[in-house]
Amino acid sequence: MTDLALVRRMVGSLRHGIPPERGVRLYSVGHEKLIESVKTHHIDQIEDEGKIRFLCGAWGSGKTHFFRLLRELAFENKCLVSNVQLSVDEAPFNKFEMIFYSIVRNIQTPSQYQAGPRVEAAPFGRVLEEALFFLATGNPSSAEKVTNEQYGAARAKLMAEASIDIDFKKMVDEYWKTFFAERIHESLRDQRRGEVLQWFTGEGNLQSFRSNFGINKMVSRDKAKDLLRSLAGFARLAGYRGLVILFDEAEQSYSTMRKSDLKLAHNNLLSIINNIRNSAGLFMIYATTPDFFDEPRYGIVKYPPLASRVGMPKEQPPTALQTVWNIEKVEIPPDDYQRAAIQIRNIYAQAYPEPKLPYPDESEIRAFVRAIEPKHSEKDIVSFWRVMVATLVAHLDDHLEGRQRSLEVVRDDIMVMFRQ
Repeated sequence: MTDLALVRRMVGSLRHGIPPERGVRLYSVGHEKLIESVKTHHIDQIEDEGKIRFLCGAWGSGKTHFFRLLRELAFENKCLVSNVQLSVDEAPFNKFEMIFYSIVRNIQTPSQYQAGPRVEAAPFGRVLEEALFFLATGNPSSAEKVTNEQYGAARAKLMAEASIDIDFKKMVDEYWKTFFAERIHESLRDQRRGEVLQWFTGEGNLQSFRSNFGINKMVSRDKAKDLLRSLAGFARLAGYRGLVILFDEAEQSYSTMRKSDLKLAHNNLLSIINNIRNSAGLFMIYATTPDFFDEPRYGIVKYPPLASRVGMPKEQPPTALQTVWNIEKVEIPPDDYQRAAIQIRNIYAQAYPEPKLPYPDESEIRAFVRAIEPKHSEKDIVSFWRVMVATLVAHLDDHLEGRQRSLEVVRDDIMVMFRQ
C-alpha cells in the first residue's frame, strides 16, 4: 500500500474517532513508556516462556488504540499476531476449541501486515507457506522454487521438533506437499490446501481426515490447549520469535453466558494462566471492561481461584510487570495531546496537500486543543481523546473544503455523531 493510501485510510478512521488499522505509532502519545517496557519484559522474552496479561478499561478508554500499538510492536519484532474478537456465538471462552479456530482464522505474519489491508480467505495458509520457504531457503519471502532436496530438509526439521504435536506436523506437511507438481495434480492443489486448512479451523470430521491424511485427532475441546502450544512451537520453528494473541472481549460475552458455560470459561482461563509459562513463544493479552473483574454475577470475583491468580485493576498508571494493565489510569499531559494533534495535522496534510484554506500551523493546533479541553466532562459518553481527534479532523476537513465554522459548532456536530 502506498504512503498516500495509508495516510488517507488513517484519516478516514480518525474522522470517526476510531484507531486506524495501521500507522497508529505515527501519532500516538502517552503510551511510549509502557510500550517500551512491554517490549523489554515480554516481547524480548517471548521465546523463553509464555505469558498472559489483562488490559482493563471502560468503553472508549483506548483499549483498541493500545491493541493497535501492541500489534505494530509485535510485527516489528518478528512475531505472528492474531487478533480475536471474543463473542458468545463465534469465540466463547467456554469452548476453547472455537478460540483455537478463531486464532488460526485471524493470524497474520509481518509480511501480510506490511502488504496492507488485503483480505485473504485463508491467512494461515500464508503462515504455512512462509514457514516452508524459511526452513528450506532461510528466507520466508523467497521467490525461488523450493527443490525436493530443500523440502526434505524442511520436513526433517519439522518432524524433529518435539514441541509440536504429530498430527499438527502431518497436516503442515500435507500443505507443503502441494507446492510440488509431481506430488499433486495442479487442478487439485487449491482443493487439497483447503482441505488441510479445514482441520486447523475445525471443519470436517475425523474419519475423513484419518482416511485422507492419516491423522488420529481433531482440534477438539480437550486437545485445543495442547495444539495451541504446538502452534506457538511451530511459529518459533518457522523463524518467528513467537505468537502474540490479542483477545478483545468486545461483546461482554461473560455477561450473557449461562452459569454452567461461565464456569467452563473461568476454568479455561484459569488453566491457561496456570500453564502459560510452559508455552514458550506465546504471549496473550486479554482486553476487557472493569465489570469482568468485580461484577458479582459474572465477574471473576465470583470465582476466587481465578480472581486470586489475576488480581484486580490498580488505581495507578499501568506497568508491564503488572498482571492487569488499567488503561484508564494512563496519564497523558496536555502537552502530549497537543503533540498528537500536531502529528495528526501533519498526516492530514500529507493525505490532502492542497486545501482551499491554509491548514492551521503548530501554534494554532495547540490553541485548538487548549480550547476544546475545558469543554469535555468526565460524564461525556466518549473519552476526550476520541472527541479531540474527531473534532480536529472535522476542523481540517473544513480547511480542505474552504468552509469556516466555529469550534463550538464543529465539536457539537462531533458529539451528535458519537451519541448516534
